[in-house]
Amino acid sequence: MSEPGFEEWVAARGPRLLRVAWLLTGDSHLAEDLLQTVLARVWPKWRRIAKDNPEAYVRKALVHTHASWWRRRWRGEVPHGELPDRPGAVDDFAGVDLEQSLATAIRELPVRQRAVVVLRYFEDLSVADTAEVLGCTEGTVKSQASKALRSLRGRLPVTVSVDGGERCGR
Repeated sequence: MSEPGFEEWVAARGPRLLRVAWLLTGDSHLAEDLLQTVLARVWPKWRRIAKDNPEAYVRKALVHTHASWWRRRWRGEVPHGELPDRPGAVDDFAGVDLEQSLATAIRELPVRQRAVVVLRYFEDLSVADTAEVLGCTEGTVKSQASKALRSLRGRLPVTVSVDGGERCGR
């Protein structure tokens, strides 16, 4: 649903208003965004604005909107000509290898410890919920989890994370 005369007015005066927006921003993309923002705000009020001097109203709105953008704009970002350093080559198969090692190590755990690890860490159940599912006490869940994690740490290979710290294993 369009306001009568709005589209025609924008088609006729748009290039001139875009020039004003460009002169305000100094950037063609920002100028388009600015004009679009202002026209979107003006459209619902068009019947009232069209009776007076719509171009003056829109020009004033361009200036005020640009000023509010300028005040709000974060000035901490500094564009650079080159991208920052990227991390070194990533071994696509390391994750698969770690997954396979983890699956094998979990299968080697005793049944109760395996159940605790799966429920607590893969299903993300609380200690109380895990105890309820297994029909044991919360203390048993905690001790079985501790034993299982100790065993897994001993069986899994050591990997180096992106930040240089060690993960998993010995």
